[in-house]
This record gives sequence, C-alpha cells and structure tokens, in this order.
Amino acid sequence: METTHINALQTKHAGLERRISEEMARPAPDVALLMQLKRRKLRIKEELALLH
Repeated sequence: METTHINALQTKHAGLERRISEEMARPAPDVALLMQLKRRKLRIKEELALLH
C-alpha cells in the first residue's frame, strides 16, 4: 500500500509541476495561484521525503 501512496504523491507532484509551468508561461500569471500551487507541491515533496 505504501508504494501505491508514494506513486499517487509522485503523480500529484508532477501534475502540480506541470500546472506551475503552464501558469508561468501565461502572459500575466496569477501570482496567488502560483503561490498556492507551490505550497501544495512543497507539502507533497515533504511527505515523500518522510516516506522514503
């Protein structure tokens, strides 16, 4: 089960990275949205570090 959870977190992390890149590529990125996405990505990264 832990492997499934790790895989799910990695998928979420990659999805957030993609969304951050997409938002930053826009002519006028939403700074508040970027901050929110980056915080979520960091939380997932920290959880992954605890599981490894």
